[in-house]
Amino acid sequence: MDFLNPAFWTFVAVIAGIYAIMALGLYVQFSLAGLPNFGHVAFMATAAYVMAILVVRYHVPLALASLAAIGAAVAVGLLLAGPALRLRADYLAIATIAGGEIVRYLAMNLPELTGGPLGSMGLAGPGNIAMYNQDWMALLNSLTAALSGALGIAVSRDLTMALLVWILTGILIFVFWRLERSPWGRVLKAIREDEVAAAAVGKNVLAFKLQALVFGAMLGALSGLLLAWQIGIFSPEDFQPTLTFYAYLILILGGLNKLATTPEARSNGYNSKAKREFYKVLHDRYNVTDHFTVAGELYERVPAR
Repeated sequence: MDFLNPAFWTFVAVIAGIYAIMALGLYVQFSLAGLPNFGHVAFMATAAYVMAILVVRYHVPLALASLAAIGAAVAVGLLLAGPALRLRADYLAIATIAGGEIVRYLAMNLPELTGGPLGSMGLAGPGNIAMYNQDWMALLNSLTAALSGALGIAVSRDLTMALLVWILTGILIFVFWRLERSPWGRVLKAIREDEVAAAAVGKNVLAFKLQALVFGAMLGALSGLLLAWQIGIFSPEDFQPTLTFYAYLILILGGLNKLATTPEARSNGYNSKAKREFYKVLHDRYNVTDHFTVAGELYERVPAR
């Protein structure tokens, strides 16, 4: 592959923006509320599959199918929240990993509904090609033509997609930056630091945790939809648990308590209860103890794609 090819880096920019939205969902759940969700990829998979199934099998318009997909991801989050939010630290992490894997294995072993190991290619049945993103491609083509006409130069479809994804990412970061500084965000931070103290002053800890989980599920679902539209074809193998670890790497390298996560090294890794619990899980499982070692160890465990 030609790494100097602008088309390659344009595609990378699209995927990076999608991953930023995915990581923003984990930021709300973990950095704000202190919920170590290691099954975040389940929301992405649920949204992608529900959207594709509704469009291909039931001929639902893409816009309505996408809204239903986000709703389905929220429902999965609430279903997972029932038993999971009663657990803490490493037990919660294990439960969420299991939830993510349950979704992936269901997608793999229900071929009549999901296409099985073939994924979206198998949704239309043998001998048929399943296409779920025609409406999205038509919209992108229209925007690309309009942008090319306005700039007077040829603009690729991936560049248009990159602009849309990063504009959306910027809007979402601004929205949650405002929410983080609102009373709602301050309550979540209080729960992250000491949920017993937060409950003692009259805050409904479970309700606020559910709200953080719902917001994170919506962001995860949105990133799953964008990824499905971008790649055109997906299968259960595209929703491996490593996707969640990619999102955690983004948070770790940018700073777990910084919303605008830019890659930088920080040495104050144990300055909150949530961080201590997160590193305890990684230390017990991988024998790592700091930002640099966490990033390196997790990177080495990600298989080449």
